[in-house]
Amino acid sequence: MSLPADRDREGVAWQRGIWDRYPEIYQREVDKRFAPVIEQVIRRAGLSPGQHILDLGTGTGSVVLQAAPLVAPSGEVLAVDLSPEMLVVAQQRAEEMSLPQVRWREGRAETIPAVDSAFDVVLALLSLMYAVDRAAAAREIARVLCPGGRLVAAVWAGPEQCDLVLFQQEAGRFAPTPPVPGVGPGALADPTPFVAQLAGAGIAARVETEILGFDFDNFAQAWDVMAYVTTSQLPPIDSRRRALPPLPPCGRMGMAHATSAMSPNSS
Repeated sequence: MSLPADRDREGVAWQRGIWDRYPEIYQREVDKRFAPVIEQVIRRAGLSPGQHILDLGTGTGSVVLQAAPLVAPSGEVLAVDLSPEMLVVAQQRAEEMSLPQVRWREGRAETIPAVDSAFDVVLALLSLMYAVDRAAAAREIARVLCPGGRLVAAVWAGPEQCDLVLFQQEAGRFAPTPPVPGVGPGALADPTPFVAQLAGAGIAARVETEILGFDFDNFAQAWDVMAYVTTSQLPPIDSRRRALPPLPPCGRMGMAHATSAMSPNSS
């Protein structure tokens, strides 16, 4: 069941407000730490020249920078993100690398700005956790995949397996409650409901887990870089961060990977 229209609008505005304030620090501090996740997604996608790719939730464009050269010269990537500020940074990075086969659109997983059966592969790097209406997102992904198309997505595991999610959820206890439930880090810790939603849309998916890690120099740096996702409504510098438990020297990351076997309109 979809959210009421007013709740959906509130949830989208909340999400956009977070990510519009985050692109510079995300590019500088987060992208390099998430590089192993990006590499796993690109490897599993098996991209080849001539394919049409959707990067759903492109953020600062790190997936695009790796995917676009793999489908060149005749292929194309559509990069979609909810945040116009993230898209500005992503587009600048692609222009610096002279990647003309990339198009940019503001949008979201629940209403993908593309025609039916447009893509051979949909990539979603750590973005589906933030979809406000994941049932709608599953239907939209199925709609834009061509016959036999594939979805390759990564999400974080739950706080019991993933130190990053535990850290972000603990930090989030100091912030106001988000306007919509079930959205954010760890939201797909149990991917079973979303896998069922994909199946209902015609996408057969499987889930795999990878353990990845990255470091921060100190607790304050980890707070400033990673806690923002769940504490964006707090003041920029807040003494509450001293009340959190010590950060492990290396985050232990779980990555769930979902792949569609066939799109719903396959013969």
